Amino acid sequence: MSARSLADLTAPACPAQVRHSVVALTAGLRTPSSTRLLADRLSAATASRLAADGASFSTHTIELRDHAHDIVDALLTGRTSASLTDAVAAVTGADALIAVTPVFTAAYSGLFKSFVDILDKESLVDRPVLLGATGGSPRHQLALEHSLRPLFAYLRADTVPTAVFAAPEDWGPDGEDRLTERIGRAAGQLASRMHDRAGLRRPL
Repeated sequence: MSARSLADLTAPACPAQVRHSVVALTAGLRTPSSTRLLADRLSAATASRLAADGASFSTHTIELRDHAHDIVDALLTGRTSASLTDAVAAVTGADALIAVTPVFTAAYSGLFKSFVDILDKESLVDRPVLLGATGGSPRHQLALEHSLRPLFAYLRADTVPTAVFAAPEDWGPDGEDRLTERIGRAAGQLASRMHDRAGLRRPL
């Protein structure tokens, strides 16, 4: 989904009239993809928490696969298309970011890293970020801590403590409850960081 056609979900305004914007960035390569599904659930859980807090907010989802060719062109030529410029502006202008990537060979995807490479290295300083990943085996979940979190630490983003990994078994009845619990905990932490950054402290 492009940055120009993003869904807008709005909750009742909080007393301080602070409007939060949340962008979910997903690097899934297929349609449908488990990466997009996880991003949607993390975004919905964050929206639910913000709504429960009485916050005013908008949520957006950006599919990097829609910008894949433009991302490569930007790396090769230094020029960005209008749609990629919009996507970059949405990410760097958001109050919080949900970043979800598939894991290949124990690391984030090349598409995900290529997009991060075109961002200004100062653009996410102190930005609350919730990390998520999907993979074909639970063994890949270590990539969240040894690959994805260090990437955002380099960018000096404010990553929340709970990162969410989803393997194929997490989508089934045996893993669904655990996945839902992790999603809820991570979303609560992201909402709390957003309130703190806006000067509106609320409990987890």
